[in-house]
Amino acid sequence: MPPCLMGVQHHTVIQVGEVKRLAIMVTPQCGGEFKDEAWEALATIRAILRQQNEPMEVTMQTVFLRDRDDVPMAELLFAACYGDKMPLTLFVVQPPCEGRGIAIEAWAVGTRHAQVAYHSEHLVTVDYDGMRWIYASGGSLHREGRTAYEQSLEVFESMQRALAKGGASFEDVVRVWLYQGSITEEVHGVERYRELNRARTDFFANIPFDKRPLPSPHNGHAIYPASTGIGTRCHGLITACMALQSKRDDVSLLGLENPLQISAFDYPKEYSVKSPKFARAMAVRVGNHLTTWVSGTASIVNAETVHKGDAMKQTEQTLTNIEKLIAPENFARHGWADAGATLADLAKIHVYVKHPEDFDKVRQVCERRLGRLPTIYAVADVCRPDLLVEIEGVAFSSIRQPNPLT
Repeated sequence: MPPCLMGVQHHTVIQVGEVKRLAIMVTPQCGGEFKDEAWEALATIRAILRQQNEPMEVTMQTVFLRDRDDVPMAELLFAACYGDKMPLTLFVVQPPCEGRGIAIEAWAVGTRHAQVAYHSEHLVTVDYDGMRWIYASGGSLHREGRTAYEQSLEVFESMQRALAKGGASFEDVVRVWLYQGSITEEVHGVERYRELNRARTDFFANIPFDKRPLPSPHNGHAIYPASTGIGTRCHGLITACMALQSKRDDVSLLGLENPLQISAFDYPKEYSVKSPKFARAMAVRVGNHLTTWVSGTASIVNAETVHKGDAMKQTEQTLTNIEKLIAPENFARHGWADAGATLADLAKIHVYVKHPEDFDKVRQVCERRLGRLPTIYAVADVCRPDLLVEIEGVAFSSIRQPNPLT
């Protein structure tokens, strides 16, 4: 095995009860042609899986590519690698900041106690401990012949059909990913992202998010999924979502809003005719375990972009926003006084950098505040022209036990 193959093993092991999960973030180190980098990344993931003390299978992965022309080869290589156990896979044209042709974010689960079913290229389900996770994709929809609104509405409907084939519906969804080509481009004076938000709002109007099957304190308000809406270097729209079903009485959801920010769904109309419908984070409570899916987060305070033109300060503010979002004090504000997390509980992050020349500065801030956390850095347009950085992630923590002296 060449030394560079295992030189940077970016993965985190998460134990939830008897089930082991892995968060894997791989950017190849050896260089070479695209196919060489792709095989190195795939081989690294396989090596990480084989190091575990039980069989593991990849359930979902996002593949970040430098060039749209590499998508067909990537599809062939991944199909050859996984065969009939192909994870739900998104191929997204967002160049890795390190200059490589590919980077992979993958999630895997131990199959000693979990059952993984690969239904189709758009649907994978995982069952364990009385829970069912459903990973569904709306596929990759190209722009030809469609407005941004039509394109967006079509992929939400496509995700809904994929979920239905897995026995789920949109009110089960806890996390959504939206990769939109030319996200800030204006067509007839309207940004494409604003049209995506308009379509999402219209689609969500028919989803009873205020009556989710899983318990969730909502005070009469809709509990929208956590979400990332980010740009890509092609005129497509690539989407995926993750849903959860369970009849266990110790499984519940909590939609989190940020004390430093106005909720996205309450944004004034100057930002979008119909405001973005997503939660700043979605927390999933399973017994004494807490998973917090952090939406795409940027340097926004209240509803305004701050530190315009300064990538380092925007990165600092973004991490502070995440820190405040997942803090125990914020969970208590939402009604879960025994829950919460810190930046040290993050299992992985994905950092979207608008300008490649800002990469080193952004990485410097992230590594200073987070350490050597499994991370992928990719070049991507953020949903506002003045935003230079966006970060998403997931944190795993434990429910705090009551103090017997109080």
